[in-house]
Amino acid sequence: MAPHIASLINALTLIICAIWAYVAIGGSSITALIPAGFGVVLLACLPGVRAQNKVIAHVAVLLTFVVLVALYMPLSSALESGEPGPLLRVMLMIGTCIYAMVAFIKSFRDARRARG
Repeated sequence: MAPHIASLINALTLIICAIWAYVAIGGSSITALIPAGFGVVLLACLPGVRAQNKVIAHVAVLLTFVVLVALYMPLSSALESGEPGPLLRVMLMIGTCIYAMVAFIKSFRDARRARG
């Protein structure tokens, strides 16, 4: 899959899951919206990723990786709580981050091979 499609899916998943979490906890913690902020920034990078701008693509990869690492704590909390909602949200976000990372890495490798 094209990296811009994978990044779009990832950004939308981050935004939707963050809003879902914020609503589910009753709006008591603004930190639940942090992934949505990253999703918005990834959406802003999308035109550059689609145009195969190398710098913007690397920024998008870095942001995706930061989100992936940052989701460790929510994952451990969701596993400890045993509630299916938080676990589903975090797993969706982690899954799409991994998917986007794989798409980007494959794209970078293909571009390097094409150059010689």
